[in-house]
Parts: sequence; C-alpha cells; structure tokens
Amino acid sequence: MASEMTYEEYLDEVTTLIVEKYHLADAAAIKLVVAAQDAEFFVKHDEDQALRNIDQAHKDAKTLYSAGSAAQKAPKNAPGKPRR
Repeated sequence: MASEMTYEEYLDEVTTLIVEKYHLADAAAIKLVVAAQDAEFFVKHDEDQALRNIDQAHKDAKTLYSAGSAAQKAPKNAPGKPRR
C-alpha cells in the first residue's frame, strides 16, 4: 500500500508533481493547487487520509494540469458579450 501523507504534505506533493511532470513554474503550479482548494477539489482528501498517497497525487496532478490547460485555451470573452 502506498504511504499516506498529511494534508499539507499531499498538497506539496501534487504541486511538485505538476512542476516536474508538466514543466510549469513553481508559482503557476501553486496557483493551480490554490485554485483547486478554493473550488473544494481537495475536501475529500482532507477528510479521508487514504486518498493522500503518491498514486493519487499523480492522478490529481494530471487532473489539475489538464483543467488548467483547458482553462487557458478557453476564449477570454464569454459568448454573446461584445469585445471592446
């Protein structure tokens, strides 16, 4: 079984994996993780220690990076709003 981490260690691990696997700057990776926290992505991880392991960290790093990449590619203006 994979080793379990504290909540803070888990967030650090996810951030580190985003930097190492996807070559994002530290600040950009931290921004992704903080935004995920604000969106309550990690609530279950806080409540269930079994979710805080290296295998899950790899999955979550990929999920956050993919979501962040998709958000960057989305148009800046909402549909139907005029550009200025």
